[in-house]
Amino acid sequence: MSDIFGKHLQRIETPIPGLVVFELPVHGDSRGWFKENWQREKMTSLGLDDFGPVQNNISFNDAVGTTRGIHAEPWDKWVSVATGRIFGAWVDLREGPSFGAVFTTEIDPSRAIFVPRGVGNSYQTLAADTSYAYLVNDHWSPAAEYAFLNLADETAAIEWPIPLSEVEISDKDKAHPRLADVTPIAPRKTLVLGAAGQLGLALRERLGDASHIEYATRADLDVTAPDITGARRWRDYGTIINAAAYTAVDTAETAEGRTAAWQANAVAVAALARIANENGITFVHVSSDYVFDGTGAGAYSEDAAFAPLGVYGQSKAAGDLAAQTASRHYIVRTSWVIGEGKNFVRTMASLAERGIDPNVVSDQIGRLSFANDIADAIAHLLDVGAEYGTYNVTTSGAALSWADIAREVFRLTGNDPARVSDVTTAEYFENATTPVSPRPLNSVLDLTKITATGFSPRDGIEALAAYLAG
Repeated sequence: MSDIFGKHLQRIETPIPGLVVFELPVHGDSRGWFKENWQREKMTSLGLDDFGPVQNNISFNDAVGTTRGIHAEPWDKWVSVATGRIFGAWVDLREGPSFGAVFTTEIDPSRAIFVPRGVGNSYQTLAADTSYAYLVNDHWSPAAEYAFLNLADETAAIEWPIPLSEVEISDKDKAHPRLADVTPIAPRKTLVLGAAGQLGLALRERLGDASHIEYATRADLDVTAPDITGARRWRDYGTIINAAAYTAVDTAETAEGRTAAWQANAVAVAALARIANENGITFVHVSSDYVFDGTGAGAYSEDAAFAPLGVYGQSKAAGDLAAQTASRHYIVRTSWVIGEGKNFVRTMASLAERGIDPNVVSDQIGRLSFANDIADAIAHLLDVGAEYGTYNVTTSGAALSWADIAREVFRLTGNDPARVSDVTTAEYFENATTPVSPRPLNSVLDLTKITATGFSPRDGIEALAAYLAG
């Protein structure tokens, strides 16, 4: 055993994406040895995903040459050896370009390996009385998706130290298919909530209709339902994108609207964050400039203090705080969203073409956020594995008032911008007969953080021109 002592904790990459070997420090003397087989803080500081194990299994093997596998399950594993030594073989059985990739190595008590979901795991014992241990982050279920590969598959061509003809193999393992006949394990699902809204539609266009992408409208899944924790087998999901929200800003000031806003924008978000934490899901939540009062000078950073003016803003601020309780969260804060369906830009274009000269608010400033840009930013954060947290996402360029934007719409559609007249917010709503929510006068959001991830927000005027042309 002396050869396993003296190692330093070290991460070693393999040719299979996500499959990572760790050298483990083992301390011993004449009495025996000790090691930290799994140490969350140290492992995650070396870049290992905090995969949240829920079960610890041990397989004891009497004889040299015991051979097991190749099994791929829909959960992650932390594999180690307590006593003895094994030759391990791992084959990527996930959908994607690395399908069929093989990695082999020996594992003794001074080594461990993280095996991601969908990578086939197998081993052959090289010493008697070998104890093979693994932590997993889900419980076995007959409804889960599994994949198996024949140990003797010619394509994988694993060079077993002891020929398979000389070892005991179960009838089950002998009957597993060759690689050409294996159905790859699909990625964990992505669930898009609010799929019928402006952002939901843009996300469908951006993410497509792959089998592991699921879109849910309120009719499919009501986020305010009390039984949402049992609405899905959540361990099958890797990402929840919450594009569902109550957005009737003025109606939220009524008794009925207040209840609906808080249920959708705060209570439901807290439930989704709990689901994400309990199941290792990345939670993407969409926020709003209405969490600020708009009295500050300059652009609002992601960590500016909340000061919502109305019920809608209050419910969104509460939702942001709830979303932050998910350990893997992205909060995407936007302003002045424009997408499919009725919106300010389409209304101004229609007025221009019909010869109507509008009075438009000129004392609220901000930047438009186009739904397809928000969808691109969400996909970018997920694709690059950006640091979890809050990111502002709008178009870039000069801050404009609603009146300025209306004039740009008139200009871009070949109409006279001078037909747009300025009014203050107070003047615009002075004759309102129903409740009106106060608006932040400054909705400009700082884009430094999202830009630092490699995402480049489009210029606002250029994006507006493309939207009107499309």
